[in-house]
Amino acid sequence: METQNLTVLNEFILMRITDRPELQAPLFGLFLVIYVISAVGNLGLITLTTMDSRLHTPMYFFLRHLAFTDLGYSTAVGPKMLVNFAVDQHTISYNGCATQLTFFGVFITSELFILSAMAYDRYVAICNPLLYTVVMSPRLCWVLVAIPYLYSVFLSLLVIIKIFTSSFCGYNVIRHFYCDCQPLISLLCSDTHEIKLIIFIFSVFNLVSSLPVVLVSYLLILGTVLRVNSVGGRHKAFSTCGSHLAVLVIFYGTLFFMYVQPKSGHSLDTDQMASMFYTLIIPMLNPMIYSLRNKEVKGALTRTWSMCASTLFKICCKIC
Repeated sequence: METQNLTVLNEFILMRITDRPELQAPLFGLFLVIYVISAVGNLGLITLTTMDSRLHTPMYFFLRHLAFTDLGYSTAVGPKMLVNFAVDQHTISYNGCATQLTFFGVFITSELFILSAMAYDRYVAICNPLLYTVVMSPRLCWVLVAIPYLYSVFLSLLVIIKIFTSSFCGYNVIRHFYCDCQPLISLLCSDTHEIKLIIFIFSVFNLVSSLPVVLVSYLLILGTVLRVNSVGGRHKAFSTCGSHLAVLVIFYGTLFFMYVQPKSGHSLDTDQMASMFYTLIIPMLNPMIYSLRNKEVKGALTRTWSMCASTLFKICCKIC
């Protein structure tokens, strides 16, 4: 019977964001704009921090990888959701669901640890500025992003293999607008205790190995800043980590709202809205937060734009 269920089940039906037909077109337009802004913003940050030599610092190295993970998990969810809106066919193939969940898990888990690495980077920059270039060496920076990527791939593959080698029942409606662990586990006929235990253990590990780094780093930063005598010095110190702190509050706040609130407080609509916020809105907000008030990013954008315009002008002159 289990083999039959695994063979017959070749696609899943995703929940609609709304059942009102008159809202389909406006929501499609809204989410399309949000995703395009997110993709352009994150690709722009990746390009700027790669091309401009003045941004080849540890801070922008981590920012580049943050933009990469934002682009990754929003792209894992966004395009498929937009296609479902456009064709009004809310299905996803069995393999497509596994692929979506894999990439989403890799990028969202990686972001947790990259945010922690960014907090540590700000701690060293503010609390030990004279040792900053020594401590935050290129080798350490690569280690701080390579380990989260490798760990995230391992964890995502472990969860995916456990879920998709289990026996699904005939019911294939996922109570979510994308493939996520908990809605998929609820469709399993086989024993789910082991899968739930694995997810719980690694979720706790992810939290206790990332959040304390953030909290301790910013407590030490706060202590250092309060010892600065001049108001200008305090403002400069806070301004260097203000953008990162805003991103942390938004990201962790949304995750805590999603996963820490009591089950009695959960509703499908509330979970859908919270999920849309951290899968689509946060990746759109992060490039704005890091660029609108950042003079270095604005300067890099101006220089890159001037360089591109000059190159295009020379090409046009040669053609003409």
